[in-house]
Amino acid sequence: MNFFDKLREYRKTIADIENSVYGNKQDYLEIYERNLELEKEIAARTQELNIANKRMLTLQHIWEMMNSSRPLESVLETIVNSLQGELGYLHSTILRKQTDEKGDYMSVIAEANNSIIKRVNTIIQIPMQMRRLNYFENSFYAESLNEKKIVTVKNIAEALKSIIPDIREDVFNKVMGGMRSKLLIVIPLYTRNKPFGLFCVFSSRDELADSETDFLTIFAQQIEMAITIADLFQEVREQAITDGLTGLYNRRYFEEYISKEVTRSQRQNQPFSVIGIDLDFLKKINDEYGHAYGDLAIKTVADVLKNNARSVDIAARMGGEEFNILLPGIDSQGAATAAERIRRAIEEKELDTIGHITASIGVATFLEHSDNLEDLLELTDQAMYQSKRQGRNRVTIAKPITETSWQEVAVNTFLDILSRHNVPIENNLLEDLTSKLTTIKQQSEMPKEILYSVADMLIKTYNPLHESGGVKSKILLASSLAKRFDLSKDEVDKLRIATLLYDIGNLMLPKEILQKSAPLTEEEKLHIQEHPIIAARDILKPISYIQDIIPIVEHHHENWDGSGYPGKISKDEIPLTSQIILIVDAYFALTEHRPYRPKLSPVEALIEIKKDTGKKWSEALVQEFVTLIEHDLN
Repeated sequence: MNFFDKLREYRKTIADIENSVYGNKQDYLEIYERNLELEKEIAARTQELNIANKRMLTLQHIWEMMNSSRPLESVLETIVNSLQGELGYLHSTILRKQTDEKGDYMSVIAEANNSIIKRVNTIIQIPMQMRRLNYFENSFYAESLNEKKIVTVKNIAEALKSIIPDIREDVFNKVMGGMRSKLLIVIPLYTRNKPFGLFCVFSSRDELADSETDFLTIFAQQIEMAITIADLFQEVREQAITDGLTGLYNRRYFEEYISKEVTRSQRQNQPFSVIGIDLDFLKKINDEYGHAYGDLAIKTVADVLKNNARSVDIAARMGGEEFNILLPGIDSQGAATAAERIRRAIEEKELDTIGHITASIGVATFLEHSDNLEDLLELTDQAMYQSKRQGRNRVTIAKPITETSWQEVAVNTFLDILSRHNVPIENNLLEDLTSKLTTIKQQSEMPKEILYSVADMLIKTYNPLHESGGVKSKILLASSLAKRFDLSKDEVDKLRIATLLYDIGNLMLPKEILQKSAPLTEEEKLHIQEHPIIAARDILKPISYIQDIIPIVEHHHENWDGSGYPGKISKDEIPLTSQIILIVDAYFALTEHRPYRPKLSPVEALIEIKKDTGKKWSEALVQEFVTLIEHDLN
């Protein structure tokens, strides 16, 4: 091979090498370019995942808040604040569509707390949350709400000016001068298939991506759920504090509210008054026309109270045909005027079939008639029942208690019993009870709670299962039942004292019989039946000033049909106050645990009591008692 042939061969080899290197270079370039594309795609997907993760965390946070006890306003403000920052949204707000006598409008119920809204509110002076925002049917706000669709608006100036058209041009220009938003996103809000308002989001981007639409739709659904939950909670709360028949507040709410009013009244040295109203002849209406007409009469009284109450007054149905109105800041003279206006308004109502109805009304004023809440309510009741006894359909102003109170009589009675040492009580307990009672006597006011606790402690000596507070509950229930039979204040006070003392004879009986879990023998039953006589004759008879209490205690186990003990008397021979103690005692016995049976529910206890109608107690007593308990249960 000559020189030129070798040269050509070398060139060919070099060319092959160059081609190979070039080809590999192309492969490397293609791989490199593909890697760059993959890196970009991975970065994009990572960013999408990060955004999705942030959105999921935001939604999770919202869900956790909705399952908390936080108020709706607080939840919604946190929701709108959670959209800012990393999600790319500058500001968000929730608008509610409302209607009044002037027409439709919108109001801000939640808005993000950021520099944007602070700047705008500073410039326009009256904050957005305090403004009545314009709403008209041709606007894109109405379009979003009516058509249930997301609407985007790039003309932010138009969007803002349409809802606050009265803003001055120079002020508006100043607002828009610092506006960084490029897009307004308007999302409709519905709760329980009814239009609620709009969720408005201001974005730094000028377009709305599909993924954003999905996210904001889900986000809006969470807002709707929060509002729905809050509405349902409010409905449940209203049901818990209102009377189902009349829509007035119930006894529970009235008692809670008036306790707070006492604190306010004492702090400001300002009186408040209570008006007690009792619908006349409800039983007669029910018997002659049926309970539907009785309900109509009750609702009519409630309507009168609603129409005659101020916004700060609290009107409540206390039970059956009884109502109370709390008048903050009103003295007895003003309350009497209000009560007479209510009385006339009730009397002037003419109802279908029934005709005219009337009510008996009592008035008492805190700091004027009493500075003790329990006494004030008692005075209101006394005045109301005084109106009944004087012919009904009238207003009676309470009189302050000047005579010896029933609590003083009860305290003196307990001290007499303990000082005579004729009941078997351990010395430590005897000294403790005597000290408590002596302390009460030395105070200017009678703290009933101490009196009740003394009675509870005595009962526990022979009935360890007795629940503390039981005596107070029995006295309140017994006195409420007595008032339904129009008993006088004197008779009700005697009943209260008798309710404290009726079982005191058990102190003299063997504990092994009283606390026996097995069935009693006939001889043991006879021994138990002696306790009313022991209480009346051996313990109470030596105390001269309570002789009129003794018959109530002695006959509290007599049955309506004459099968009771100790006197075997029947029907109207039995003092009504004794019958009341019997049914109240039976109810509490049924609803408390006993060694020989578990406690019954209130409903189960009423079923048992109804079974003995005509045997242990009269039909009238059972009817009033059941009505009283069922109202308290509702």
